[in-house]
Amino acid sequence: MERGLMWLPLLGAFIWLARAGANEYQKLEAYKRWAVGFDRYKYDIYSVIGIKGRDLSWGKPTKQEPKDLQTFSLDRVKQIQLVIDNQPIDLDNLPNNGKKINLQFQLTDTPELIDIPFTEVLMASEWAKFLSGRIGDQS
Repeated sequence: MERGLMWLPLLGAFIWLARAGANEYQKLEAYKRWAVGFDRYKYDIYSVIGIKGRDLSWGKPTKQEPKDLQTFSLDRVKQIQLVIDNQPIDLDNLPNNGKKINLQFQLTDTPELIDIPFTEVLMASEWAKFLSGRIGDQS
C-alpha cells in the first residue's frame, strides 16, 4: 500500500503530460486546417502566421481555430524589425536567445505597432528577412 501511494504522484505527472500532449496535437491539427490556403505559414506555441499573396494573417493557436486573427497587406508595411527583450536587433548579428522575441511591423497609415511573438530567434529572423524582401518586391 505504501509503495502504491509513492507511485501516485508519478501517475499524476503521466496523466498531465498525456493531456498536455493531446492539447498540443489538437492545436496542430486545427493549424493544419487553417494553413491550407496560404503560400507560406508558421506555427509555434505563441502564434500562427500565414501569407497569401501580399496579405499576412496571424493569430494565436487554439484547439478549434486560431483566435484573435488579424490580416494586413504588406503594401501597408513601412518597416519590419526583429525585437528581442524590447531591443531592436540587427539581423546580421543575432543573439542566441531571448525571453521575449517579436517581429514588429510599423504600418504606413497608423502609429500602432503590430507585434507577432516567436519562440525562436532564428525562425523570427528568417521571417523578418523573407518579409522584408517581400515589402520591396511589389509583385
